[in-house]
Amino acid sequence: MAELEAAAAGPGAGGNPEAGSVGTGSGWRRPHGPLQRYYGPSTAEAAAPDPADINGPNFDPEVFLTKVRSECPLGELLAREAELGREIRALDSDMQTLLYENYNKFISATDTIRKMKVDFRRMEAEMDDLAANMAAISTSSARVSAALQDRHRRSAQLAGVQALLRKLQSLVEVPGRLRRWAAPGAEPARALRCHARARAVLRHYRHLPSFRAIEDESHAIMADLAQRLRARLRDDTLDPKELTECVEMLLQLEEPPEELCEEFLNHAGARLETELAVLEAEVPPSDPSGTAATPPPASDILDFVDRGSSAFVGNLCLLAASYRSLFEGRPGPGDGRLETFAAALTARYFELLERRLALERGLGDTSLLVRALDRFHRRLRALLELLPAAGAEAGAALVARAARERVDRYLWALQTFFLGCLGDVRQALAAPRPPGKEGPGLPDLLATLASSVLGQLKAVLAYVQLFTAKDVAFASLPYFKGEFCMEAVREGLVVAFVRWLCRTAQGFADGPAERGAPTAPPALLLLLARLCLDYEATTISYILTLTDEQFPPQDTGLAVTPGPALCAEARGAAQRLLDHYVQVQGAAVAQMLRKSVETRDWLGTVEPRNVRAVMKRVVEDITAIDVQVGQLFEEGVRRAQSSDSSRRAFSVYSSSRAPGRYAPSYTPSAPMDTHLLSNIQKLFSERIDIFSPVEFNKVSVLTGIIKISLKTLLECVRLRTLGRFGLQQVQVDGHYLQLYLWRFAADERVVQGLLDEVAASAAHRCLDPVPMEHSVVELICERG
Repeated sequence: MAELEAAAAGPGAGGNPEAGSVGTGSGWRRPHGPLQRYYGPSTAEAAAPDPADINGPNFDPEVFLTKVRSECPLGELLAREAELGREIRALDSDMQTLLYENYNKFISATDTIRKMKVDFRRMEAEMDDLAANMAAISTSSARVSAALQDRHRRSAQLAGVQALLRKLQSLVEVPGRLRRWAAPGAEPARALRCHARARAVLRHYRHLPSFRAIEDESHAIMADLAQRLRARLRDDTLDPKELTECVEMLLQLEEPPEELCEEFLNHAGARLETELAVLEAEVPPSDPSGTAATPPPASDILDFVDRGSSAFVGNLCLLAASYRSLFEGRPGPGDGRLETFAAALTARYFELLERRLALERGLGDTSLLVRALDRFHRRLRALLELLPAAGAEAGAALVARAARERVDRYLWALQTFFLGCLGDVRQALAAPRPPGKEGPGLPDLLATLASSVLGQLKAVLAYVQLFTAKDVAFASLPYFKGEFCMEAVREGLVVAFVRWLCRTAQGFADGPAERGAPTAPPALLLLLARLCLDYEATTISYILTLTDEQFPPQDTGLAVTPGPALCAEARGAAQRLLDHYVQVQGAAVAQMLRKSVETRDWLGTVEPRNVRAVMKRVVEDITAIDVQVGQLFEEGVRRAQSSDSSRRAFSVYSSSRAPGRYAPSYTPSAPMDTHLLSNIQKLFSERIDIFSPVEFNKVSVLTGIIKISLKTLLECVRLRTLGRFGLQQVQVDGHYLQLYLWRFAADERVVQGLLDEVAASAAHRCLDPVPMEHSVVELICERG
């Protein structure tokens, strides 16, 4: 206690705390010595002691002061002194606080030690008494055990005998329990469990007469139960669960598994056949000839698939699971009998479903068909997990065929829609127009036709896209998605429709030219040519891009039709239609000219005073054709008027198309040497191809029509014999045509050349070739 009080008084007990603390500079650190001796010096201190380190164990005040005086200036020495003073006061304060806080703990520890010295003396006495009592108890227990040892042995023997008697009692009661639980309408499952527990013991001790009697009686009872279960197994009203329980109990009764397997499959097959018969009653038999009228189905395809999946497929899955649990691993039934049995039934179910799908002739609700196929595929996948050989390929092929057939019907619907639109266009073109009221123009009809067909195609793609939705189970399978997207949709729907459209449009130009056969209006030919040309330019590329976005192509190695090939087909159809349009319109104008030449008496005609009406009609028709073609095609490029002086200038408008400016007439002022003149002219004239393909512009189309018309006029004039006034009438008509037709041609020299040949042929066929004065011809044409 005196030591604790001295420690609590602190180093400054003499009256000045700082004096006691500073002392030697390290006296207040002496309590740390024992700790340092226990833990030992640190590695750094042991390695290199520094007497100038104020915090180190080897601190030397003299060395430290000498070092500070020699290294630090006066200001730094004063600062260092103040800092050391603050540190000393802080450390003294911490030491005093530590001593004050632990003073009560030291006192409490002293009291506890004093009390422990007193308490342990009393405890030692009590422990001695306890040891003596325990020795006495052990002695008494040994005497009691020795006295009761014989009785304990006898009691154990009696307990074993009692347990054996209870077991014998339970064996004796087995026949009664079996008779009570195996009775009709009782609990045969409990009887089977009771017999299973007793069967091994009875067989082991059957050499004893009493046990043999119990076994024989039990066997008779279970044989009677087996007969009743066999009779129940032949009941047609037994559901799959009861059938499984019945077979399982017979197997527990050690009935032959081979016979049970046969009866199990026969009973289950009869029930599944009944369910197939119910489904087959809703599907009429297939008619190979296709002549019989098929009644509409009583329910939709989704309801049919739901009932087939829940009844037939569900029971087949239950049958497979029950068969595996009952006969798996047994020696007799494991010969693939279940797979053969299930494959035959699933083949019939697939046939029924395919016949039912064939009744979906109309487009109907595609989402309903997709849901039905999805449910069928999901239930089929669950069945295949139990029976991998139950027709996986046939089921997958059925789904793919159903989707492909629906795509084919959409293709037929697109074709029908396009033909209907063409019918509307033909009706609009043929409808009579009230005076002063114009119908829809060709651009409007073309825009309506193109937008309607494209909109219908996009709607069909949206419907077909339901087959590849993310929530559809079969859509993610590679064998379906790759072939369906590439073969069915892209090639079988989009490409096939575009090709059919081009063939149908071209068919109006390639149709049989029989007398009385309906011909397409020329405006329809022109409109279809523009439609095919638009398809070649933009529509085909847009359709294929849209199809590839909605149905991403898969790397299946299938050959696909490239876009340029389709565009080439569309352009070829457009070229054929436009050429046919030129031929039709040219033939119509040529027919007027031919009749006007053939029905006129060119020998007895009077002196011409007017242009014939047919020439005016030709100019009017050519002008109307020009307006019609200009609605759908570009103007085109005309060839500039040639300044070649070696060629004769004919009466045409100048290049500025200013009315009234004419070139010199082709009418010679002297009598013509027709044979020599025509032959010389042909030597220097360019060859004119009458039926050459036209370009996709208005000028080229009108040039083709004019060439056909004037060529017909030339050939008709060659077959006639003309008088003087007949030649002059041809001269007037040719000059009139020259005045108005040159503006429609791509090259005015084509018109000049053909009319020159007409004039030469007329002069050659004339009996008195005296031409009319050029001024008179101009006057008549201006007046006409």
